[in-house]
Amino acid sequence: MGEFSSQVISLFSRAASEQGGIISGDNPTHYNASNPIRLWIIQLVIIISFTQLLSLLLSRIRQPRVIAEVIGGVILGPTVMGRIPHFKDTIFPKESMPLLAVTSSIGLILFLFLVALEIDTRLLKRNLLASASVSIAGLVIPLGLGAALGAGVYKEFISKSVNFGHFLLFVAVAIGITAFPVLCRILTELKLLDTEVGLVTLSAGIGNDVVGWVLLALTVALVNASSGLTALWVLLASAGYTIFLLYPGRWAFRWLAKRTGSLEQGSPTPFMMTITLLVVFISAFFTDIIGVHAIFGGFLAGLIVPHDNGLSISIVEKIEDLVSILFLPIYFTLSGLNTNLGLLNRGIDWGYIVLICLVAFTSKFVACGAAAYFNGFNWRESGAIGSLMSCKGLVELIVLNIGLQAKVLEPKTFSMFVVHALVLTFITTPLVLLFYPSRHRNHHRSDKTAVGEETTGNVPRPFENGKKTKFAILLDKIEGLPAAMTLTQLLQNSDPASSSSSTLSEKAVEAGFATDHAGPHISPPITIEALRLMELTNRTSAVLRSQEADALIYNDPVVSVYKTFGQLNNFNVSAKLSVVNFDEFPETIANHVSTTGSQMVIIPWPRGMTSVLEETQEGQRESGTRNPFDGMFLKTTTQDQTSSFIYSEFIRNVFARSPSDIALFVDRGVASAPVGNSKQHLFLPFFGGPDDRLALSFLAQLCERSNVTATVVRIRKSDPSTHEDAISSSTSPLAHNFHNTLAAADTVYGQHNTQTRLSSDTADNVLWDLYTRPADHMSPSFASVLSRITFATEVTPEPLHRVTEVAKEQAEECMKDFSKILIVVVGRSRRLPVESLSGELLKLNTATQGGSASISSSVPKTLGDVGAALVATNVNASLLVLQAAPTSA
Repeated sequence: MGEFSSQVISLFSRAASEQGGIISGDNPTHYNASNPIRLWIIQLVIIISFTQLLSLLLSRIRQPRVIAEVIGGVILGPTVMGRIPHFKDTIFPKESMPLLAVTSSIGLILFLFLVALEIDTRLLKRNLLASASVSIAGLVIPLGLGAALGAGVYKEFISKSVNFGHFLLFVAVAIGITAFPVLCRILTELKLLDTEVGLVTLSAGIGNDVVGWVLLALTVALVNASSGLTALWVLLASAGYTIFLLYPGRWAFRWLAKRTGSLEQGSPTPFMMTITLLVVFISAFFTDIIGVHAIFGGFLAGLIVPHDNGLSISIVEKIEDLVSILFLPIYFTLSGLNTNLGLLNRGIDWGYIVLICLVAFTSKFVACGAAAYFNGFNWRESGAIGSLMSCKGLVELIVLNIGLQAKVLEPKTFSMFVVHALVLTFITTPLVLLFYPSRHRNHHRSDKTAVGEETTGNVPRPFENGKKTKFAILLDKIEGLPAAMTLTQLLQNSDPASSSSSTLSEKAVEAGFATDHAGPHISPPITIEALRLMELTNRTSAVLRSQEADALIYNDPVVSVYKTFGQLNNFNVSAKLSVVNFDEFPETIANHVSTTGSQMVIIPWPRGMTSVLEETQEGQRESGTRNPFDGMFLKTTTQDQTSSFIYSEFIRNVFARSPSDIALFVDRGVASAPVGNSKQHLFLPFFGGPDDRLALSFLAQLCERSNVTATVVRIRKSDPSTHEDAISSSTSPLAHNFHNTLAAADTVYGQHNTQTRLSSDTADNVLWDLYTRPADHMSPSFASVLSRITFATEVTPEPLHRVTEVAKEQAEECMKDFSKILIVVVGRSRRLPVESLSGELLKLNTATQGGSASISSSVPKTLGDVGAALVATNVNASLLVLQAAPTSA
């Protein structure tokens, strides 16, 4: 009885301990076969943390993520962390390895499926001769040299139990294969994907990759087969299954995608996604049971998915994060656990590593580079192609792990080949930049007088009669479409016969206009060069978008909506889609402006999401939406303040780099009524300087529409002594006066000297007289424009206070008329400002905020002092902030 009682008590105490967990003294690092999830989560957290940290560091030197994943695995393996006593037995005990292996195998199958989705065989048709020659040269020579190298490695490091022929074939494949996924990412990040070099390399990589996988499947089949006859049956079964999947299987998949509407929508339905995943894993199961590795089944399944209408991209988006963040790091950690650099403790070991690296790199570089050179590429382009084709990365490591599992490789030789894969992947990007830097690439211009090019009198003359007719507009978010439409519709001239009077030609040229002396003429149509920007990330879907940008632009909803808007309003809209890193957005915009010859780039700042309803006698009226800068003023906790700061920094970088005039339209939601059925009223506080002169001339162009009126007030400071005080106060650091941010440095472009100030003042006066004292014999269209503009001059000791007061008065007048919308037009005036207004802006903000200066320094840096004052005082109007091109000063 006593023994029975003790067993019962032991049973219940164990059950209680399991239920109580660590509270009952349970150790979560102890592997429990009936509940392995605890240790698996601990392993997962450690693996992902190491991978993310290393990826963050290595991305600074433009290294692909695979480098971080492999190095992280090596650190966690016996080379580094494994030397800590009991680390491996506690965190990665032998009993837990099967669960990690199953998890990584699932991820590897899905990853090879994604790799196949990146392969678009349509690319092979472009530059077919050059691509084929580079691909063949990049296979034949490396395979031959790899087999020769394998003979020496076999003799020195491999036991005689390993079949010599199998080992030679395996080493030849390891040397000859190219890492296609990493190659795609490097081409995309270096902006080579749309160049001839990128297209040839990508096409050659496709052929190289497919042949490499076929040879690897052959190697695995030979290794796993018990006899030559068995190997033959394995190969025949593999070939038959491949043909079945690529022809009737592909046709059936496409038919089902059409029947479910997935192909038409460009996005798989849940049923279609279920069928896709079943096909992937059933295919992997079949290739595994016939004696070929399961990953080949996943790869073949990816080849049957159609690339039409962005369907492959949508499928990738649904599974890529789980694969890249969760599964792949586990797989490479297992590789790292099998990599022991401590075994490489002899000079001959490292000598062979150097030899492997030299043979692998030289065979690819020389063969592919020579093939490219004989196909008409210059030596720089040929060097870049050779360097890219020598890249190893993910695919090489998968090959090595398959060799280790098949016992073709031993732990020491596995570690040697891992080092060679890391070295060749690491040097790819630096070598490409060395051979083929951006300054040696062909940049086509639309004409010789690109925007920003100086002409007579340091005045850019890209348009006639002072009217801009060619604009570049940024489309990066669908939320920005209302702002883009609101501003661009104002550009359409309601009177096509508008012209300038010849009697005003000389004054117009002095003021910065270019005139046509031939007399009245029909105004040219407005042309919009839309630039659709998408952020390039580490995701496979982003790489696919970059590859298929030319096709996606026809289905992109943002571009489609805006082009339809352009057709309805008689705009000539051309669109381009670019997938680049977010940090490269400003440079991409500047290149787009130069290439298209645009005279002004328009940046719409989208409105907030929450409407503000105001009670009136007639009922409720939408008075505006959340100010995009509210987060900077700490007025709301629902808006993402970080995104506002990031976007502000992005806009300032565009201001700093653009070679053309810039118009930033901050849509605060007040321009929500249909533009065609409403009236616009513009208000411009004119202080002077190149930006304000641009604002005045652009306002006149907008007033060519019969439903647009404007008020222009020239602001002069009454007390000259305060000007010196303001300038001295502006030299103090903003950090002492404004709410600190993580924003980048200000974009101030210089200060006036005596000569530039006199020149700028003269230009201000000439332009002001041109509008306020027009000649008697002016053209009817010019007279019509001036009839809709009210000019005034005010002298005040506090310019910003007066500007905000007038703006609020204008806003109240517009509020009384439900069909009228107010847009305040201001010059940014961060370059060659007439005077500094930062001291008054600080006082204005302090008074507005109830004594606490909480304004962010990002606001005046982005909008200028006048724009910041209007935002700080919450003027109920949208803002149009303009900056003149650098050559307009």
